Amino acid sequence: MRATFTADGEVLVVTGGANGIGAAAARAYAEAGGTPVVLDVAPSAELAAAGIEQHEVDVADRDAVFAAVATVVERHGRVDGLIAGAAVQPRTPIAEMDPQEWRHTLAVNLDGVVWAVQAALPHLRAQASGSIVVFASGLAHMGRAEASAYAASKGALIAFAKSLAAEVAADRVRVNVLFPGVIDTPQFRAANSGSERAHWTGTTGIGDPVDVVGPLLFLLSEAASMTGSTLSRDRAFSATDTARGADA
Repeated sequence: MRATFTADGEVLVVTGGANGIGAAAARAYAEAGGTPVVLDVAPSAELAAAGIEQHEVDVADRDAVFAAVATVVERHGRVDGLIAGAAVQPRTPIAEMDPQEWRHTLAVNLDGVVWAVQAALPHLRAQASGSIVVFASGLAHMGRAEASAYAASKGALIAFAKSLAAEVAADRVRVNVLFPGVIDTPQFRAANSGSERAHWTGTTGIGDPVDVVGPLLFLLSEAASMTGSTLSRDRAFSATDTARGADA
């Protein structure tokens, strides 16, 4: 990624970055010369071994998110980007979902993004630059049985991000939405049985977290001049997997 993206001296906050897409993005950002800082409820031993800074944070806890971002600024002097990726994906029929599970899903997937944005935004505004990337999901558009809470949270995030983009455009802070597509992450495996994963393999292809790194780094960079936009990898076979198939 260094050949196409440089983050020298810049600082990126990644919520939910201990594994999956967030972890892949954090590694790539470090390789590009930047300083990624991961906020996650369960920090990663692999990222720690790689020297990537982590803070144990439940993004549903607004005070904890603010404290972590304040520590980032104290240590590094700035925040240049935010990837708001923390999410949970319960598979529960709506008739069986209790209020606690519903509220927890929205608290992590929606409130957690809002708290991270509120914590980072004053620093981005002070620099008159920066990029915020919010993860959406195709389920926000097409829905899915037993995924109503997750789909609702992702639909709300799309509206939130587009409205936020209009609100902060004058401050030269960009806000965009990324649809990663179907990616093989611990969360995806937990929410999909083996037969369901086989279905996704046949219909959309299942990507690797590294397949999302390029679009993410693009949105974080000044090359992505747009704001209030969506970048979608939905229903996308990865070039990596296609090449593997050709070589098989």
